[in-house]
Amino acid sequence: MRVLRLRWHQHLLLAAVVGAVAGWISHANVFWQQDENAYDQLVGNWDYPADPSLLIVAIDDHSLQQLGQWPWPRSTHARVLDRLQEAGAERVALDLMFIEPDRKDSAQDTLLADAIERSGNVLLPVLAVAPSDEAVPEELMPVPAIATAAAQLAHTDIEIEGDGVARGLYLKAGIGSAYWPALGLALAGTSGTVPGLPSPQDDALTPYQWHRDNYVRLRYAGPPGTFPQVSYSDVLEGRIAPGLLHGRRVIVGMTASGVAPRLLTPTSHERWMSGSEYQANVASMLLGQHVILPLMPPAQIAFVTLLVMLCTLATTSSLPPWLVGVVAIPAPLLLSFILLRGFNLWFAPVAAVASIVVLLLAWGLWRIRYWRRQANRDPLTGLANRMRFEETLQLETDAARRSGRPLSLLLVDVDHFKSYNDTYGHYIGDKVLRQVADTIHDLARRPRDLAARFGGDEFAVILPDTPQAGAVQLIESLLARTRQQGINVDKGHLAQVSLTIGVYTVVPAALDTPARLFEAADAALYRAKEAGRDTYRAEPPPA
Repeated sequence: MRVLRLRWHQHLLLAAVVGAVAGWISHANVFWQQDENAYDQLVGNWDYPADPSLLIVAIDDHSLQQLGQWPWPRSTHARVLDRLQEAGAERVALDLMFIEPDRKDSAQDTLLADAIERSGNVLLPVLAVAPSDEAVPEELMPVPAIATAAAQLAHTDIEIEGDGVARGLYLKAGIGSAYWPALGLALAGTSGTVPGLPSPQDDALTPYQWHRDNYVRLRYAGPPGTFPQVSYSDVLEGRIAPGLLHGRRVIVGMTASGVAPRLLTPTSHERWMSGSEYQANVASMLLGQHVILPLMPPAQIAFVTLLVMLCTLATTSSLPPWLVGVVAIPAPLLLSFILLRGFNLWFAPVAAVASIVVLLLAWGLWRIRYWRRQANRDPLTGLANRMRFEETLQLETDAARRSGRPLSLLLVDVDHFKSYNDTYGHYIGDKVLRQVADTIHDLARRPRDLAARFGGDEFAVILPDTPQAGAVQLIESLLARTRQQGINVDKGHLAQVSLTIGVYTVVPAALDTPARLFEAADAALYRAKEAGRDTYRAEPPPA
């Protein structure tokens, strides 16, 4: 059996198929957790200077101790907004929900609405909540009196990945269509086109569901604690210098332990980040143009497919296997790093890395198998070589001795082979040997049969579990087919090829070694040559 060798178009087809499978794996997000881990490693310490205009007014543990149990009267928030307005705060995101009117004192809603209207720059949150998994979501908005006074409403839908980490968000969302900006986007107040990818599931949603658009990966300015914070109670009591608040984009939100929402991020390093600091990161990212965009799905698939195709083609080249591995395996990771750090684009590399590793392992196993086969095969004819023949003869002799079943050994000699080389050249001589080898291989086709090229023009066939009659039947078929074939030597002229064969059949006893079997088969071959060639002789002679 000869080694399969692919032509260039077959190499290209194989590369296309392997690349397409890798592209599908990437599209199906099979390795999404590994990709996210790679992303966290690349961005976890990729800090940048936070925008200096951002400030968090934190409803912290100190404020709860000073002002009492939560919730506080809405007039308290009105007083804080007045403090910020008097200090010249540029924009205020009041990240608190006022979805129901104050049932104890309706004047509280009026006081807060008036303070919001006086400020003229207050942003309020909108949240989508479904009463149950199957129910249509509802937008939780501030009560009308407070909502109409706000400068803008914005959604606070935070995207949490399957592993619990907040890595990205949709900059727009809303029921029916994505019309609410994210709170951080509204706080930044940037103009121009909103960046981000469209939601892949948006077309499948009904007009009554929560639609999201403009997805981006959030690049964090740093770990929790990066943005300056002042205590809510200190602002309320006037203990914060107005200069510290002037011109600031302020987020008023909950940070107290046990009350505030807690988020894990790629930069948090097992420390929790408050929702207020998350929104500050969104605004800082947009103000500094640090948005990270995932590659569009077609581009992601194309990069994975191309990398794997190139690796597949490299395996069929003359490059050393170790060099292909050293270059191909880190290539997707390097490409991901370059796109991320140089162009703020995220390429998920693990599907490509995994496909390349599997491809190289398969290639390596194939090469090992190929080398092992080459070590045991004759390069000209593809039959077993002498080393394989001797190993197999020893194994089959032992097996026949244990089983008590007959073993037949054939020695085949091409008659007057030297004349083919002398008359027609070595090319025709090689052609004769290949033709004889193919014929022998076609006839000795049982799983344990072994055909081998023993010497220059000598072949050997081991036939386990074969009595002399079965061996003779195979020999007669071999001689008849060889006589009919001939060999084309010159413009349709056929030269006749003939074989001389000796066969020895025995049920091995303790003294019957492989060498003794070989000597007996060789003696039978010698008697066949003495008889005039193009024939066979069996040992022991048939009864």
